[in-house]
Amino acid sequence: MNALTATNFNFPGQTNVYHGKVRDVYFIGDDCLAMVATDRISAFDVILPKGIPFKGQILNQIAAKFLDATADIVPNWKQATPDPMVTVGVRCEGYPVEMIVRGYLCGSAWRAYKSGVREICGVQLPEGMRENEKFPTPIITPTTKAEIGAHDEDISREEIIAQGLIPEAEYEQLEKYTLALFNRGQEIAAKQGLILVDTKYEFGKHGDQILLMDEVHTPDSSRYFYAEGYEERFEAGLPQKQLSKEFVREWLMDNGFQGQEGQQVPEMTDEVVAGITARYIELYEGITGEKLVLDTTAEDLTARIENNVKQYLG
Repeated sequence: MNALTATNFNFPGQTNVYHGKVRDVYFIGDDCLAMVATDRISAFDVILPKGIPFKGQILNQIAAKFLDATADIVPNWKQATPDPMVTVGVRCEGYPVEMIVRGYLCGSAWRAYKSGVREICGVQLPEGMRENEKFPTPIITPTTKAEIGAHDEDISREEIIAQGLIPEAEYEQLEKYTLALFNRGQEIAAKQGLILVDTKYEFGKHGDQILLMDEVHTPDSSRYFYAEGYEERFEAGLPQKQLSKEFVREWLMDNGFQGQEGQQVPEMTDEVVAGITARYIELYEGITGEKLVLDTTAEDLTARIENNVKQYLG
């Protein structure tokens, strides 16, 4: 199985390119983006040394599916998916804030809560909550979008408006969109026997219009629990069965790596890589309820992508 870990395309009308941790974004003309979801995988802000076959296709297709499934709530940047690993869409001016929404107390929010914190991003949290407990209503805990190499920082609604990062009326609209998108995501997840626990959304503007950008409800940007057994595990104080990228982080931690200076990424054997691919396929099929159709015929993924995108661009 091939893995696409680097790209260097020169598409018609291309003006620039940005190589992110896992996606490469090609700027076409003044108004268009071609986003290539590579098979690179990152954890603890580190790109791991081997790619994961089909990971890019899986994330791209999940994101495309959920962009389509939420377009009635808020318009989005997507125009087409000319290749399983590529989405082409409208170029937006992104807001400098990511909208993180949480339905349950877990992850970093639980770690803060356990240490005595009762306010996150200006949101007051009830006393007496337990790990993985459902909030009375979902909460929004925004973060700033950090520069490359830096970490995102928590920020409150009041600070966003006071600092002029987003005008108040526009921020209120982003909150409404965020909660409506999360509600739709939870409804879709429930049909698959899942709980959408938390996720993040990125928005931008195209002219005067607010658009939903980036990926939506993928396992790299969201946390899912299996609904079956949730209550029993919660009452017993046991970890929840998750459908997310958490298994990759757990494998790294079990092998002594958390992205800290001096630590070495454990060896990614062919068996480990194949196991991660299998888990991503499970993620796709669990989240979408559809069988994943894999293109195993393409010996040269770069040539396939280049041909498909050039055909679409005209």
